[in-house]
Amino acid sequence: IESELFGHVKGAFTSAHADKDGKFLAAGNGTILLDEIDVLTPDQQVKLLRVIEQGEFEPVGSNRTLRVKARIIAASNLQLQPLVEQGRFRPDLYYRLNTLSFIIPPLRKRLPDIEPLSRYFVHFHAGQLGIDVMDVADDFVEALLQYRWPGNVRELENAIRSAVIYSHSGRMTVDCLPTHILSGKAGPGNDPSVSGFFSVRRGESLENRMELTEKEMIEQALLRNNFSRTNTARNLGISRVTLYNKMRKYGMLRKNE
Repeated sequence: IESELFGHVKGAFTSAHADKDGKFLAAGNGTILLDEIDVLTPDQQVKLLRVIEQGEFEPVGSNRTLRVKARIIAASNLQLQPLVEQGRFRPDLYYRLNTLSFIIPPLRKRLPDIEPLSRYFVHFHAGQLGIDVMDVADDFVEALLQYRWPGNVRELENAIRSAVIYSHSGRMTVDCLPTHILSGKAGPGNDPSVSGFFSVRRGESLENRMELTEKEMIEQALLRNNFSRTNTARNLGISRVTLYNKMRKYGMLRKNE
């Protein structure tokens, strides 16, 4: 990954048969997107921090210092603050990156987006695969709305592509969808509320459903307030003691609390 970001010189490692510019040098005065930033190792985090702080780096195997003015957009599938608390992400890099942040809710919390996205993916993949699709049935869209999409947009697109392949007579019907979507068997995801939702769908009580909704509200409020309990309690209109008790009830506290 260091070679990809910073480039390398010929002979820097076994397969380095020629000099190569990295992504930072290629970005110039433009913008570089660093996706999945949470997977960087501690050493890589240090080198990235130096680039952000000083605008300097050396290609792998070189002593020549290069300068960069590119704007950085960093994305992560996981919340970085808990990773900092677990010692998996450097706090100085976290605070340096956290200049302007946006939290994009998971697809299951953006239900109005599912239908237009699914129709777009239907026509896109039908064109790519050379399959004529003339109609998208209402039950097809309804089944998509009932699923919780732990894999978010990537999972939705893959499910739609599969459905296009199995479509009949130019119609997208519910029987074209993968069986796990119809049965509500969600795959792995980062958010524990996904499995909780499906347990409710299988017949849990209204009280449990209300508790699940309350837990989700608290989780989202914590995210919006950067995990500040004081601000979260104020945002929810409850006291800090009440918030603490609810977090303890739903198993949201750290082990030492």
